[in-house]
Amino acid sequence: MLDDREYMAQALEEAQRAAELGEVPVGAVLVDASGRVLAAAGNAQINQRDATAHAEIRVLRLAGQRLENYRLPGTTLYVTLEPCTMCCGAMVHARVQRLIFAAREPKAGAVVSTGQALDNPALNHRVAWSDGLLSNESSVLLKSFFSQRRGGGV
Repeated sequence: MLDDREYMAQALEEAQRAAELGEVPVGAVLVDASGRVLAAAGNAQINQRDATAHAEIRVLRLAGQRLENYRLPGTTLYVTLEPCTMCCGAMVHARVQRLIFAAREPKAGAVVSTGQALDNPALNHRVAWSDGLLSNESSVLLKSFFSQRRGGGV
């Protein structure tokens, strides 16, 4: 059985590493049904100069390369912030079984905040999802990051 809290804590560590590199602190971890971590990464849009280098996309790419298959059935994706439309689409195409995200993203979150991208009945695959696990820790990290960026300190 997967320890959701443990894997989300790992995603938060990835988010912290992203922040240290000047990236928006979002982290993701992809785990298979046996509990093996297939990939872990943080946001890297700035450093990779790539608008698609969201943490979620990066772990799906890394896991696909590792398994030599873009389809990742039976996996669980842990993310510190609600995924956007692009990332939701990638999860559907990759056949991710389950998504667990920490904090909601009221401006761009496409799971529940601005849309219900994963609940579209027209999709050929459904990703089960839940939110709120370690949401306070994720929110604090994001608020601290943006406060520092605006010159307000911690």
